Amino acid sequence: MVNWELNSCCNNGQVTFLVTIGVFTVVILVLWRTVLLLPFKLITVFLHEASHAIACKLTCGHVEGIKVHADEGGVTQTRGGIYWVILPAGYLGSSFWGMALILASTNLLTARIAAGCFLLALVVVLFYAKNWTLRGLSIGVMNSLFSVYDIYDDLISRRVNSSDAEKFAEICPCPCNGVGWGFIWGMISFIFLGASVYLGLLILA
Repeated sequence: MVNWELNSCCNNGQVTFLVTIGVFTVVILVLWRTVLLLPFKLITVFLHEASHAIACKLTCGHVEGIKVHADEGGVTQTRGGIYWVILPAGYLGSSFWGMALILASTNLLTARIAAGCFLLALVVVLFYAKNWTLRGLSIGVMNSLFSVYDIYDDLISRRVNSSDAEKFAEICPCPCNGVGWGFIWGMISFIFLGASVYLGLLILA
């Protein structure tokens, strides 16, 4: 029977899971603007754009192309579909894929527990790990954080008028502007991350 209240938390596997997520979160945020994370950020950008494309196809639109640029930008060219579904799918899709990867990483997590003790564990494990346990977890955490960090970067620190949130506010201005929609999507992203941690603990219980 599933222990939904996690009364017996936390066993060794659960502690490992939480510590590793914490370490990856710190490492990713500290190294976010460095070249070390560039390959993995491009993977995250691709998943962001792929989420736009999936939303387009699910709403009967046509995907004309997906581009991921070396400067960490990306664009998905679509025709048709439901625009107000396609636009938020990028940020929220990143969070969804992050949650999926975090949950997929709960098996054999302790096999690479030592990597979580080092500041550069993220980069080392991604290149040298013999299995995808921590690779999936680190990329999953990055995807979960990407939407929140990207929303902040686009709407607060730089105010990019062409961001998904600003475009969404143009077609759906009520109840808030682009910053407001970005905040809402950011909160949803945190919910995805929290849900993935909670479900991961349940799986490892």
